[in-house]
Amino acid sequence: MPELPEVETTVRDLKKKVLGKTIVEVWTDVEKFKKLKGKIEGKKIKKIWRRGKNILFDLSENKTLLIHQKLTGHLLFGKWHKQNNKWQPPSGFLSEKINTYIHLLFTFNNGQMLALSDLRKFAKAELWDRKTLKESEEIKNLGPEPLEKSFTLEKFKTCLIRKKGKIKEVLMDQTVIAGIGNIYSDEILWEAKIHPFKEVSKLSKLEINRIYQAIKKILSLAIKLQGESISDFRRLSGEKGFYDQARKVYRREGENCRRCQTKIKRIKLAGRSAHFCPKCQPY
Repeated sequence: MPELPEVETTVRDLKKKVLGKTIVEVWTDVEKFKKLKGKIEGKKIKKIWRRGKNILFDLSENKTLLIHQKLTGHLLFGKWHKQNNKWQPPSGFLSEKINTYIHLLFTFNNGQMLALSDLRKFAKAELWDRKTLKESEEIKNLGPEPLEKSFTLEKFKTCLIRKKGKIKEVLMDQTVIAGIGNIYSDEILWEAKIHPFKEVSKLSKLEINRIYQAIKKILSLAIKLQGESISDFRRLSGEKGFYDQARKVYRREGENCRRCQTKIKRIKLAGRSAHFCPKCQPY
């Protein structure tokens, strides 16, 4: 699932491509998206922003389009044409197989298009009244944004107070901190030299500080490298992100740790995988 760096990468690209454009047509072959037709046409995109893993388009008439890409969804920008009842992409990155599962497509007043490619059709696209959305549990219950200036070390400590559970689980809890998932929790904990199973209540002040610094460092680096494309995520152009060249532990089971050369291990945690170095991150 795209996490904060991937969603932020998409939002930054969207601002360059579709901000200020007017949606003139909506196409979809997915039943849950059909309610958008007739409600979005004619509306202008006035603002594009991110909250957690959600992409938010503030439209004219006080409406907001919320898109959550879920497991395999990603947004693409270009021009498609229909052939044999299927949308055909232009040549290049947009024609890569992973980019051809088009299930939602917006056409703008300049003829350009924004498409949602989603292999498993889990992605969410909903139209909200802006005020209602901001007051909804979906947005209001999200934790703080970890890269905002207001997310200080003291704020992080406050987030952890009275939290029970293993640190990897807590980092992925969207009500504690917004935007961190399976990939970057592994990467952050490797950077901080903390075992993913360590109980939050047993973290020392020094360890909490190391995790805080790692959050800032890893997420900032991942945005700079335009996200991780080891799975389905692609940038708006259809190209892969470059974080793979910096990836230290996620999906590197059996490979050598880049810090101490010990073999990376993978363990199960609440149905998810946790990757770590048993020497650098002792339990």
